Amino acid sequence: MKKNFFYAAALAMGLTFSMTACSNEDTPTEPTEPTDAANIDYTSENATSWNNYMKAVVTLLRKDASDLYGYWATSYKGGESYAVTFKNHGAPFNSAGSCVQQVIDGCVDIANEVGETKIGDPYSKYQAGKVTEALYAVESWYSWHSREDYSNNIVSICNAFCGVRSEALISGAAIDKTQVAAQSLYTVLVSNGQQELADNTLSAIKNAYDKILAIPQPFRNHINSEQSLAAQEACSELSVLLKDKVKPACDALSEAVLSPVVKNYVDVVVLPTYSDLKDRVATLYDKVNTLAANPTNQAFKDACDAWITAREPWEKSEAFLFGPVADQGLDPNMDSWPLDQAAIVNILNSGDYSQMEWSGDYSEDSEAISAAQNVRGFHTLEFLLFKDGQARTVD
Repeated sequence: MKKNFFYAAALAMGLTFSMTACSNEDTPTEPTEPTDAANIDYTSENATSWNNYMKAVVTLLRKDASDLYGYWATSYKGGESYAVTFKNHGAPFNSAGSCVQQVIDGCVDIANEVGETKIGDPYSKYQAGKVTEALYAVESWYSWHSREDYSNNIVSICNAFCGVRSEALISGAAIDKTQVAAQSLYTVLVSNGQQELADNTLSAIKNAYDKILAIPQPFRNHINSEQSLAAQEACSELSVLLKDKVKPACDALSEAVLSPVVKNYVDVVVLPTYSDLKDRVATLYDKVNTLAANPTNQAFKDACDAWITAREPWEKSEAFLFGPVADQGLDPNMDSWPLDQAAIVNILNSGDYSQMEWSGDYSEDSEAISAAQNVRGFHTLEFLLFKDGQARTVD
């Protein structure tokens, strides 16, 4: 997730903006009465604009997911695939050890983000009495899928550390070590006299996963709970362990030991995850277009189910937000949060879908690029598909 600062002034003003009623043509008509952007509904008056916006968002999302997989699997910047570059320790990496350091850094970053930002930011705002801001700081609150997003982020750490894609490794009552890959960080630590550290790390991963799912559902209604605080602490403990213990221990291992780990990581974890993302977003594209062509309550539900299914591999990729996904701005393209709801409503008003697009070299400091990314991606589509944890309905 690319974190963006929400517009506090808009929140203070009640998020009320002018909404346009739409005719059966693609061009919106004159504005009607002001609409609360946070509580806007899908209606016969705005259906055409709404449908067109959904189609535009999912079209860009499909391209981003396809491009990301292509960069890793086929070619990046006109050269070899990023998978080949990483497995061969090409620039900017100069050794298997530096590749492994990147893998661990990715795990540290997402552990911190889940604890400090995804859970901790809403918690801190709530504690400070900023309840409305706290609610809007909760990622995936339209779908009530926050806990599952966050737990899938922890699964991404497990997959990177254990060299296998398996939530079942940590989702049961006990850790299933039989699923750990032979060429994994866990296994090479064990093989090099670090059994206790390897086991402690795997236990910390499971603890963070369990603590997140112990938060009552939905998270947005339990921001201030003791379970939320426990989940933050578990993520912090995991992050510290990875950074202060696992990273130095792996740094002491030889190239011969680490090279197979890097290869397995790419072939077994990264590439299949991005392949799943590409395929599931393609299915989401089909479901959204079916919904737009023939809006029904069942079609809304089918699109929502496809959104949740497509969301899973994205969240399980967040331990490896480096390379093309970062350099090409694909993370914020697909996953910016919080949303600019005012701008979303303005696009529904105007039908100007070009506001979602940007060109040129990516810069995270560009306000123009950031503005475009705030009105596209998974969460904009979530806003258009879900309300209060349920699929929207046709009035």
